[in-house]
Amino acid sequence: MSALDFTRTSTTRRIGDDERAQILADPGFGQHYTDFMVHARWTAERGWGDAEVVPFGPLQLSPAAAVLHYGQEIFEGLKAFRHADGSVWTFRPEANAERMQRSARRLALPELPVEDFLASLTAATAADEPWVPEATSEESLYLRPFMFASEEFLGVRASRTVDYYVISSPAGPYFPRGVQPLIVWITDEYARAGAGGTGAAKCGGNYASSLLGKNEAAEQGADEVLFLDSETHTSIDELSGMNVFAITRDGRLLTPALTGSILEGVTRSSILALATDRGLEVIEQRLVMSEVLEQLGSGEITEMFACGTAAVINPIGEFRAKGGSWTVGDGGSGEVTLALRKELTDIQYGRIPDRHGWLTRLV
Repeated sequence: MSALDFTRTSTTRRIGDDERAQILADPGFGQHYTDFMVHARWTAERGWGDAEVVPFGPLQLSPAAAVLHYGQEIFEGLKAFRHADGSVWTFRPEANAERMQRSARRLALPELPVEDFLASLTAATAADEPWVPEATSEESLYLRPFMFASEEFLGVRASRTVDYYVISSPAGPYFPRGVQPLIVWITDEYARAGAGGTGAAKCGGNYASSLLGKNEAAEQGADEVLFLDSETHTSIDELSGMNVFAITRDGRLLTPALTGSILEGVTRSSILALATDRGLEVIEQRLVMSEVLEQLGSGEITEMFACGTAAVINPIGEFRAKGGSWTVGDGGSGEVTLALRKELTDIQYGRIPDRHGWLTRLV
């Protein structure tokens, strides 16, 4: 049972029904925010407390808050899905809670108990239930739990005060073009994370380090950037915020092994399970970029895709680098890729049975 009781401090909504309906008709991604947010605070003296559901709004933070100077923060990302009967569910939240605990350990932050993490999602979604879109295609309510060091001090040590929040945002497709094959730029200049670093933690620093690579990709007309390992610059790590998969013509599903520099994606692990169910041979191993490009040229690799909570599964149609360009298959969306995507989203929206027990009801 949760030790935190998230008390709602207000029932006044900041956005009216008509404006909310207009937003939900075309929410985009990460552009609009709901009426309320969840908050809790941890101190070294008393642990977790001060649980509440409060109106969404600016935070009051000291200019000397530790997070602003030393980057001690982590976050998660989940979605709340409206099912046909009006109920609202989320997908594998325990996995997100456990990953947030691992991230917290790596960033010297306090671990939020799984039960309290789940309670915070329920409280946030219950308060903002009118913001959960009807699923005409793949709309959802994106949930963003995060915590940061809020103690006012300038010494280099772990903060003794930490704030936890959950904010929510109605979401449509992550990529403006929808589910279309991505053009991916392979950077040979930047790395996302290094051995012994924070690559496996979901912290803002990893995403900040990806931004120059994303800018480089955009300059090359690409949608995304692919980072190679920081030590040899030869093996695939991941995109700026998504894991990478390849499918071979003989039925193998290949993905980089988790080495500590790659985020342990919840969508990634779900795909491994669904692929095994389909009879694909799942192989987690070091994927050398030059070998992958050779296999694309020979037709040994027929499909590639990227995955993450926000984008779900998105095909990769082309790679670009300083040495040239390589088409994946026929440059379109692969059959197996789209089948895995459909199965995963059908589970999330309650359109097919949840045989793995991945769904948790929120409202």
